[in-house]
Amino acid sequence: MPDGVLLLAATPLGDPDDASARLRTALATADVVAAEDTRRLGRLAAALGVTVAGTVVSFYEDVERARIPRLVEAVRAGSTVLVVTDAGMPVVSDPGYRLVAACAGEGLTVRCLPGPSAVLAALAVSGLATDRFCFEGFAPRTDGKRRSWLATLATEQRTAIFFESPRRLASLLAVAVDVLGAERPAAVCRELTKTHEEVVRGGLGELAAWAGERDVLGEVTVVLGGAVLVAPEPDELAGDVLALVAGGQRLKDAARRIATERGVSTKALYEAALRARD
Repeated sequence: MPDGVLLLAATPLGDPDDASARLRTALATADVVAAEDTRRLGRLAAALGVTVAGTVVSFYEDVERARIPRLVEAVRAGSTVLVVTDAGMPVVSDPGYRLVAACAGEGLTVRCLPGPSAVLAALAVSGLATDRFCFEGFAPRTDGKRRSWLATLATEQRTAIFFESPRRLASLLAVAVDVLGAERPAAVCRELTKTHEEVVRGGLGELAAWAGERDVLGEVTVVLGGAVLVAPEPDELAGDVLALVAGGQRLKDAARRIATERGVSTKALYEAALRARD
């Protein structure tokens, strides 16, 4: 019997009309549907007018590991196993990654039915740069870990996207102002594609004040603008070049190395090092 397939299917973030025709077909025909929340699966199927004929299995974080052997065996035996989460794409801060790794490790077929993604939707409407970006998952919960994590974003030049609980948003933004500064641009995207969708843009200081004045509800995605780094003046780096020279490197090689690391002109840095040496 030929192997089956593991299907990862994106589900609507809020508006059922965002469901793809392929998702509708997969829900109606899959042999097994592994759902993060079986009740939400039932509501989605009803909204789409689809009857789920296959076996429905709960597949949330606490039971994910225990369910994997059974689901892998189903794929191996020739079944189509469909994985859906509450909203958006499975494995993106949702269950699924371990199951994909297990199937891939056995050479089984894994396919994706693309569709809605809170990460890309928030990036698109944020008004911030989209040419380079990174996804950071959920923000840490405790103050110390949160500050350390935000510190890693202080020099991150890519736009950063992350999820946060509405209950912790105000405190997170207040800490972000401390670590990253009030002027760092950002956007808070709430309830994407739903009736009460809201996108608030501004500096972190403005957003912290906004969040602190209200009870924020619903699913929240934060988009943080990349850091704008100012290159140091060559004269400021001349000492670093001469330190490498003292260690045995040629002046030109040392200047080229430091210039590459710090984003300045090699020629200008070489000349600054010559002046400092003299």
